[in-house]
Amino acid sequence: MTVTGADRNDVDLTSPRFWWWERRRSVVLDSGLAAASAAECAVEGMAFATDTGVPAVLGVLLGLLVGSALLVRRRWPIAVVLISLAVTPAEMGFMLGIVGLYSLAASEVPRRITTVLAGMSFTGTLIVSLVRMRSLAGEEGSEFDPSTGYTLVISFILALGMTAPPILLGLYIGARRRLMESLRERADSLERELSLLADRAEERAEWARTEERTRIAREMHDVVAHRVSLMVVHAAALQAVALKDPQKAVKNAALVGDMGRQALTELREMLGVLRSPEATTPAPPAPVPLAAVGAAAAAAAAEAAGNGPGLADVEALVEQSRAAGMTVELSVDGIPAPCGALVEQTAYRVVQEALTNVHKHAPGAKTWVRIAHRDGTEIAMQVENAASDADAPTAGLPSGGNGLVGMRERVQTLGGVFVAGPTDPGGFRVSAVFPVRDSEQ
Repeated sequence: MTVTGADRNDVDLTSPRFWWWERRRSVVLDSGLAAASAAECAVEGMAFATDTGVPAVLGVLLGLLVGSALLVRRRWPIAVVLISLAVTPAEMGFMLGIVGLYSLAASEVPRRITTVLAGMSFTGTLIVSLVRMRSLAGEEGSEFDPSTGYTLVISFILALGMTAPPILLGLYIGARRRLMESLRERADSLERELSLLADRAEERAEWARTEERTRIAREMHDVVAHRVSLMVVHAAALQAVALKDPQKAVKNAALVGDMGRQALTELREMLGVLRSPEATTPAPPAPVPLAAVGAAAAAAAAEAAGNGPGLADVEALVEQSRAAGMTVELSVDGIPAPCGALVEQTAYRVVQEALTNVHKHAPGAKTWVRIAHRDGTEIAMQVENAASDADAPTAGLPSGGNGLVGMRERVQTLGGVFVAGPTDPGGFRVSAVFPVRDSEQ
């Protein structure tokens, strides 16, 4: 009988192996069975030697050798059954035959071989039983004289009783062990799959967190960079005219205050999205499923987009730049089509960041803002500025290098195309085209 998963479960991996045995308990069990079988065969060998006139010592030695074959029943079950078949005519090895058939049925030996050997064992036992009963009936002075039918029935029952139970029990035990091994392998496979899914879910959750952090950073950059740039421009103008034109200085100071309040308002709106309205104290961390992470990121993006500015606010945005001294021309072509809040906010942020770059890098340059609604399917935008005025004062605004990257990410998220680069006259052009329908619709 081969060792299956049920046997391996009890194996101590640190214990030494004994040839084909994997457990000490198996060694003890097979040794005990072999000793009992050897003792039985030795007694039966002595009787066989007496009946055949062979020296008793040879019969005992043959019995000991035959009975000891149970030591190899796990490694060579077919050999054990063949040995039991060989000594069946000598009416020897009944225990050897029963245990051998059980070991054969419980092993991984092909079923056709098991069926053939079981049939041979049944036939051999049946023939020996018939011959023995006929010989008993033919002895002188014996009162036992059964009929042929009676002898055949008793021999059939005896042969069936010595063959069927060990075969059926062995088949049941072998099937049960294989089932347990299959279930254990399936459980191990499921555990590995769950581990892989958990790793993948963690990767996707980390990706979702990274995307949300990038989106928040992009929003913060757009709000702070534009508002603060305008505040710096107005502050520089305020410093220049503070003594010469007090009224203009007051006006510029009021504009600086308005810009600061607008920046704070937009920052509060974005930070409010990140806060849980009902949580005033930090709660203990709990496992968050991947779906919840994605839903939270999507909800935060939708809420931020819904509360943010849109296409209707572009004109006010242009007026702010004009108030800061920039010459800006705004043109809108086509009939606006209904679109999602994320599309409108993206369009607004592209114009906002492009105007901020003009304040930073091209002071005094004339700027054109063009928005075209194309058949209600897409929006095309272009912000182009001429070369900067060499006589215009420079506000000295720092550049973080994230403006163009943020605009490209926004447009590409909507499935659009973004192009930015210098023009031949020495200016700069920012162009974007993206579909009207977004993922929210």
